[in-house]
Amino acid sequence: MGKPYSEDLRERIAAHVAAGHSCRDAGRVFGVSAATAVRIAADYRTRGDVSCKPQGRPAGRFGKLAPHMGFLIEIVRAEPDITLAELANALEDTFGLTVHISSIHRALQRAGFSYKKRTYRQRA
Repeated sequence: MGKPYSEDLRERIAAHVAAGHSCRDAGRVFGVSAATAVRIAADYRTRGDVSCKPQGRPAGRFGKLAPHMGFLIEIVRAEPDITLAELANALEDTFGLTVHISSIHRALQRAGFSYKKRTYRQRA
């Protein structure tokens, strides 16, 4: 994800457009695309503010796995050696929910689980 333009640059673009210049001209003057100047000017007109909008997902969410985290945690605690593919199959069989195993892995990591091998186990 890209980084937002600085607050100072956004304010100067908005002031330039508010002074009667076109957005395309503001883009040329400040070295940004015309589309960026249009978005900044529109934000200033609608919100009265030029601050950037939040990027990404809000922290602490598990997406479509959120309602099923209790189910996943219960299964992993009951059977610690279960694979991610088996967890995906259990979700599909129980709830009809198709989830990629990497999503399950990220959700379990956020919940505090890891699949690190333990060194104190004896080899078979």
